Amino acid sequence: MDYEQLWSSVLAQIGMEVSRVNFNTWFKNTKIVDYKEGEVVVGVPNQFIKDWIEQKYHKDVLRILRSVHENVRSVVFHVVKMDSIPKKNQIIQNNNSTLPLDTLYVNKEDGLNPRYTFDNYITGTFNEIAHAASQAIIQNPGLSYNPFFVYGNTGLGKTHLLQAIGNAVKKRFSEKKVFYTSLERFYMEYVNATNQSRIPHFKEKYRKFDVFIMDDIQFITGKDKTQDELFHLFNIMYETNKQIIFSSDVHPNFITGLEDRLRSRFNQGMVVDIETPPFESRLAILRHKTRDSRDKIDDSVLEFIASNVHGNIRELEGILTNLITQTEFKKTVLSINEVKSYLKNNIKQKKSVSIPDIVKLVADYYQISDVFIYNKTRRKDIIKPRQVVMYILREEYDISYPVIGEKLGGRDHTTVIHSYEKIKKDIKDDPYLAKEIEDIKAMLS
Repeated sequence: MDYEQLWSSVLAQIGMEVSRVNFNTWFKNTKIVDYKEGEVVVGVPNQFIKDWIEQKYHKDVLRILRSVHENVRSVVFHVVKMDSIPKKNQIIQNNNSTLPLDTLYVNKEDGLNPRYTFDNYITGTFNEIAHAASQAIIQNPGLSYNPFFVYGNTGLGKTHLLQAIGNAVKKRFSEKKVFYTSLERFYMEYVNATNQSRIPHFKEKYRKFDVFIMDDIQFITGKDKTQDELFHLFNIMYETNKQIIFSSDVHPNFITGLEDRLRSRFNQGMVVDIETPPFESRLAILRHKTRDSRDKIDDSVLEFIASNVHGNIRELEGILTNLITQTEFKKTVLSINEVKSYLKNNIKQKKSVSIPDIVKLVADYYQISDVFIYNKTRRKDIIKPRQVVMYILREEYDISYPVIGEKLGGRDHTTVIHSYEKIKKDIKDDPYLAKEIEDIKAMLS
């Protein structure tokens, strides 16, 4: 077991206890950098984050670490440069057995992690378009789908996909220079170049790449000078048929603070989303994750997890890693009863709300009176909110069509089915509606 696996297990549980915003702000760029005599050392990127985690989350992190590894006694946080972590680290000892802890290797020349390939990237209906476009790009980088923009919620495999493209291009075209970075790293490098009067060197570095991949572009808010530099870099690379790839949590139309000139350039290429994986894909992911431990995990256990965990891939894998880790330490076989107990105690349940509460929330969101949702009016400004209510009740709370129809003014169940299917279809084609649904879901959580 490596540091990444252990910390992923911890982060999966932290992610279920804090909001997505807090998770991305305080825990996204952290990792275990050392372990010795029961003390876990967690590396964080700066002093501000260190102070905040120590003040607000120290007890929670220690509690979760102890639940994963019984020999952990304490946890400390150190500010470290993530690329300074040695390739080989200490080992965790447990019951006279040793577990090698090798850190994840990232190529400093191109920012790519060789672990991320298409060989271990699971495809399904939730990401098949993104995967197909990626294969076309690998065959003809710069000529097929340029720029390529992938968006979707956190933890759905966007980074894996982008890195896999980079690694595949490197393998197919050894002469091409590929570079992967995040918006935050690009921004910090630009700031440092500005402070050191090395902007020409910065420009020269990036303009020599044949494939430029940038992750998490949504964090560009408030970085005006960085947007200027990225705009000019984009133009130069596009005009010379060099491949440009971006990822974001949201469609480019909804990136706050993004300049229109960049937004239009993102939209001129291939923009594709990655959705939450359905049951079949979740099960395939779990089976792939446990391919080396199948003697310890029955397929019925994996089916149970896939049926009861509907979150993102990172959450799904984190839960499985946690369960496997605990059974390895206890030297037991993972059973359904253990899984049931774990999910009951660790998975955050949806907030219980009544149908009138949901109607009121949606009505308030669209700035109409909730009375209109129940009435028979066919006003255009009322039809959409009513259909959204029906969609939310069915999709999020699995309420039957007849019950929804009865509670919303005595409507026939076929009307509810039509409304549900319409919203479900329109979400795929209308990014504005997709954002509205996402906002409403967030208010319900």
